[in-house]
Amino acid sequence: MSELLGGCACGKVRYKVSQAPMGVGVCHCRQCQYSSGGGPNYVALVMRDAFEVTSGAPKAFASPGGSGQDVQRAFCPDCGTPLYSDPVVLPFLAVKLGGLDDPSALSPGMHIWTVEAPSWHQMTPGLPVFERGPPG
Repeated sequence: MSELLGGCACGKVRYKVSQAPMGVGVCHCRQCQYSSGGGPNYVALVMRDAFEVTSGAPKAFASPGGSGQDVQRAFCPDCGTPLYSDPVVLPFLAVKLGGLDDPSALSPGMHIWTVEAPSWHQMTPGLPVFERGPPG
C-alpha cells in the first residue's frame, strides 16, 4: 500500500497515513451518528504512529467511548469535516474514510457498534457484525 492522503472539505487540514490500516469497518455508534448526520461512519483503524497531520490544525472534543474512557473526536475547525477519532488509551486512530482523497481505496470488512444502530441502518450481507468493537 502506498500512502493514503486526505483532509477536510475546505482543504485547510490535510493528513497522510503511511501504512495499511489494521482494519476497515462501518461504525454504528451514537457518536458516529452525530458526526455523520444520522448514518454510520466508515472508518479505517490506523496505528497512531502511521498517521500524521501535514497541514492545518484540527480541533477536537472529548466524549465517552465504549470503554468509558474519553475519545477525542477531531474535525476541521473551519468547515466541520469529521477527520478521525482518537481513543487515547489505544494505539490506533479511527480515520474517517470520507476524508480520504480516494475513499474507494478501502472498503469495509465489518460492522461495529451495531448495538447502537437504529433499526434502519443497513448491514452489508456477508460482513461480520459486532455489537460493540471487534474482539482483540
